[in-house]
Amino acid sequence: MLSEKSAETIRATLPAVGGAIGDITAVFYDRLFDAHPELLRDLFNRGNQANGTQRQALAGSIAAFATALLEHPDVRPDAMLDRIAHKHASLGVTREQYQVVHTHLFAAIVQVLGEAVTEEVAAAWDEVYWLMANALIAIEARLYEQAGARDGDTWRPYRVVSRTPETDDVMTFRVEPADGSAVPASRPGQYVSVQVELADGARQIRQYSLSGNPGDALQFTVRKVTDEPRGEVSHHLHEQVREGGLLRVSAPFGDVTLDEDDTPVLLASAGIGCTPMISMLGHLVNTGSQRRVVAVHADRTQSSHAFRADLEELVAKLPDGTAHVWYEQPEGPWPAERTGLVDLTTVPLPADTTAYLCGPLPFLRAVRTQLLELGIPASRIHYEVFGPDLWLGRN
Repeated sequence: MLSEKSAETIRATLPAVGGAIGDITAVFYDRLFDAHPELLRDLFNRGNQANGTQRQALAGSIAAFATALLEHPDVRPDAMLDRIAHKHASLGVTREQYQVVHTHLFAAIVQVLGEAVTEEVAAAWDEVYWLMANALIAIEARLYEQAGARDGDTWRPYRVVSRTPETDDVMTFRVEPADGSAVPASRPGQYVSVQVELADGARQIRQYSLSGNPGDALQFTVRKVTDEPRGEVSHHLHEQVREGGLLRVSAPFGDVTLDEDDTPVLLASAGIGCTPMISMLGHLVNTGSQRRVVAVHADRTQSSHAFRADLEELVAKLPDGTAHVWYEQPEGPWPAERTGLVDLTTVPLPADTTAYLCGPLPFLRAVRTQLLELGIPASRIHYEVFGPDLWLGRN
């Protein structure tokens, strides 16, 4: 809980800090990488740094946490903290790195705001930072313990046993522990981090959703990112990694996982966002689920739709399962009512439906809005977004 004195100071300075947070995070990252270039080379996503999305995500999380402390002083925003902690755990973030971040973040605040950062203001924002940091450290320590990873070392060498093309630009990799040890447990909807060494020596990390649970291996699926900035890791995996090759892979993490109750469930995805949904569908089939399951997917065309046949086959195996697919530019005859963008008003959804969403941010916003308008409460809508989460703090 934020102290009363600091709460007053944060309330008074939040508009100024919030208005300058974009400049603050830009200066912060410049200072951080000048002092620790290895972090940009081997930990942070260089593509997200180049397009600015990581800076937006950091700014949003700080502002959202401070706002939550003011608006709900007796409630810790665990949903937001869990989301960040799982991402951090998949990267192997350590306690010591929070002090490094603190040093450069507060230097950036002073550099941007100047004399406005009085001793009182600095102390109040220092309290906000360590409330957030210590909460994350505690959650991450628990995640590391559950993963059997001492000191945040979740990485293990895996050998690629197969690579299967799903579409022209989507590839599924199946990997086994190179040391013959057991495959770590995972839950439907989780992801792993994959680290590769690129031509310039950088060891870049990306997260990929598990797209199935073969039991004796981990299975994740990668779309080759051709947009700017070009996906350097996805291109490397598609073009350089062959069967028999080695990859460094983290334990599975992720807070958006399929619950185990018997209420109706909606699995809504767009594009490569189908990967965690296919994993969830596979789990429902393998466990003989009797739940009402509605699968909704949106894609550009039939040929760009990864796991298209799997979606049809898995839904057909569920006793109360239906699938509804929209294509923006159908290839050949396709129902007009399923052409264009997803319209959930045409899909029967019970009021007690639990919804899981995955896809680009515009898709998430549109579908969440439709669900709220249909009477699905916000507490029953869960989402996963690939890349930096620019939606943090939304319930």
